[in-house]
Amino acid sequence: MKASDIKNGAVVTIDGAIYIAKDVTVKTPSSRGANTLYKVCFRNVVTKQKLDQTFRGDDTVQEVEFARRPVQLIFRDGESCTFMDNDSYEQHSLSNDMIEEELPYLSDGMEGIQLLVSGDAVLGIELPGTVEMEIVECAPAMKGSSATARSKPATLSTGLVVQVPEYLAQGERIRINTQTGKFSSRA
Repeated sequence: MKASDIKNGAVVTIDGAIYIAKDVTVKTPSSRGANTLYKVCFRNVVTKQKLDQTFRGDDTVQEVEFARRPVQLIFRDGESCTFMDNDSYEQHSLSNDMIEEELPYLSDGMEGIQLLVSGDAVLGIELPGTVEMEIVECAPAMKGSSATARSKPATLSTGLVVQVPEYLAQGERIRINTQTGKFSSRA
């Protein structure tokens, strides 16, 4: 696979270890003849360590064959989350350390999650682009504030805190972008 084809969620092998691409940044130099650079933040599937690599567009990386399986979050306990495969009804338990970055977006019964599997090994999960959550705590809504672009912090049902527009109130459901962690829209 060429470095220019790496996207978030891509699974590759670097120095014999399996990594998942978590963040891809494209840098285009302004001078003529300069190569476009791809800065990729990887996370090791086994050790969870981060690895930052910079590639030129024509550099190659070894892609790992894996499958995406649709799963639903059944429940969370203190140290893990249990997912059920929507097709085979098989259950997979993943430790909270393994899905540390995705944890604030997960709520019981959530659907639209993809389980990344290579052979018999579970590599991790992939969240949908946006998730719907309920505001459980925030400052009171301000009347007439829809014309202003001011925001306020709101605590969501999973404990995640995001900035939301002032006109939103406690109990409302909103959509959060899982890539940026920011408010997207009302649900």
